[in-house]
Amino acid sequence: MANERIDEFKGSIKEGAGKVTGNERMEAEGRGEKEMAKAERNVKGAANQVKGGVEQTIGKLTGDEETRAEGKFDSAKGDAQRTG
Repeated sequence: MANERIDEFKGSIKEGAGKVTGNERMEAEGRGEKEMAKAERNVKGAANQVKGGVEQTIGKLTGDEETRAEGKFDSAKGDAQRTG
């Protein structure tokens, strides 16, 4: 998760530098890098939410509280990733 945030931040910096200097190419590249990192973070978050939901369901059906707890953790992790 941290790598995507770093890439998102670097893209924002590059976009801002492009705006300040009037370099439209740099601005566009920065915007693209920022949006790509954000999309990657969202995809990973959604995957963790799905994984967590499955684990919670399996834990509930089998009575395995540890699996259910892992599912809650993964779902929360996915929420955090997606909210930014």
